[in-house]
Amino acid sequence: MIRVTAAIALPDEELHWTFIQSAGPGGQNVNKVATAAQLQFDTHSPSLPETTRQRLIRLAGKRINAQGVLTIVARRYRTQEQNRQEALNRLLALIRKAAEPPKVRRKTVPSRAAIARRLEAKRRRSEIKRQRRQTANEERS
Repeated sequence: MIRVTAAIALPDEELHWTFIQSAGPGGQNVNKVATAAQLQFDTHSPSLPETTRQRLIRLAGKRINAQGVLTIVARRYRTQEQNRQEALNRLLALIRKAAEPPKVRRKTVPSRAAIARRLEAKRRRSEIKRQRRQTANEERS
């Protein structure tokens, strides 16, 4: 059982691991050993609350397929264990971020002083541009 937040815990059975050959550092070893870790997690898991699931699907973007399976590939390190830990950390960070409820946006109204400053700045700018224009007499010459 992996504790994600105080309310969310993932059973080990819900994480499906696959190890594949990786590009990158490792020399000849890279061609012989499957060190890259591929973690698959079904977002329809009963461990996730519905609101968290919806936010997780939105946050995952292209990493999630049509069936709702989230795939994380970690291949930064030379060892399978380090890549496995990195993939797990990335999944946990994603779920923790999805578990946070979004901040409620409260409507605000600009103060009278702010409105007055904005309008005064517009008037000044308009005056500057008006002074740049050629007058009718200057155009004829």
